[in-house]
Amino acid sequence: MKILKLIVLFLIINFGALAIGSWLMDGGSTSAWYTNLNQAPWTPPGWAFGAAWSFIMICFSVYMAYLYTESPTTKVKTLFLIQFVLNVSWNFIFFNQHLISLGLLDIILLTIVVAVFLFTYMKQLKIKSLLILPYFVWLCIATSLNAYILFNN
Repeated sequence: MKILKLIVLFLIINFGALAIGSWLMDGGSTSAWYTNLNQAPWTPPGWAFGAAWSFIMICFSVYMAYLYTESPTTKVKTLFLIQFVLNVSWNFIFFNQHLISLGLLDIILLTIVVAVFLFTYMKQLKIKSLLILPYFVWLCIATSLNAYILFNN
């Protein structure tokens, strides 16, 4: 029962982060600023972002519930908080403020934090570590998209 409560808690927090991030996007991927940028040829269609982030946050919420159950340490809490701030702030930095370089730094740091989760707790969580893999892979793709925009605009 405890794991189910934690999954629900992390779902609320993580989908809350998505909602805050969307609110801070200032039109996001449909804004004139973004649509007029030279974008990477591998940029997914707009609908894929919402679908991907929904799937990622479901998996990440389950991952965090298991991790927190097994390791409710200050390190886990701090990493989660840093991840939350970096995830939400990228939307504001990149889409709202149009600070592409700072956005790239933000998303690189976010990718590093997610990699720390993945590799630090892999032995402890074993197969459950696969739950954070979609987040890591998507961030690698998103980082490449941000970098392409920086270097081609």
